[in-house]
Amino acid sequence: MRRDTIFAWLTTAIARVLLPVAVLRHGRRGRHVAAQWALGLRFPHEELRGLTPAAHAAFTSARTEALWRDRQLIGLSSGHRDAAVQWRMFLDEVARTGAESVARLRVLPPDESAHVTGIAMDVRPAEGARWLEAHGWRFGLYRRYDNEWWHFEYWPVAPPPRLPNPAVSRPHPAPGPRPTAWR
Repeated sequence: MRRDTIFAWLTTAIARVLLPVAVLRHGRRGRHVAAQWALGLRFPHEELRGLTPAAHAAFTSARTEALWRDRQLIGLSSGHRDAAVQWRMFLDEVARTGAESVARLRVLPPDESAHVTGIAMDVRPAEGARWLEAHGWRFGLYRRYDNEWWHFEYWPVAPPPRLPNPAVSRPHPAPGPRPTAWR
């Protein structure tokens, strides 16, 4: 068995063990809570704080469904970044590549980054990203760039255009609830 398959099996088993406690404490939200507890054990260093409330809810709902329905794990490598962190990442990429135009293919300055606005998330593993690419639209989560399989953004109203890379300019959505017809 592959390592990721074993982790998926173990995480699902832990969620099932935690489910009765979660249902007793949280009622109808028990399945969601048990999944988040188990995923928190699998991905202990991920940081969900800083995502907008709507992006956070969409992401946790999507990964709950992925776990229970398809035994698929989705973890967060990077979510919200403050402007100073994003600026440092951009400058590091400029120094590494030697040109701002090349750096922008992978990292944007803070005033253009969806990570700074709290609607972007870099996910892992690759299998989880594939699941999210196939099913994320139901939660308003879309893969944005052809060159970044891990980068998804929360667009609550309509799907964004798919872009070849971050250097192509694009508008940001206004964070907010999705229309009720999408829920």
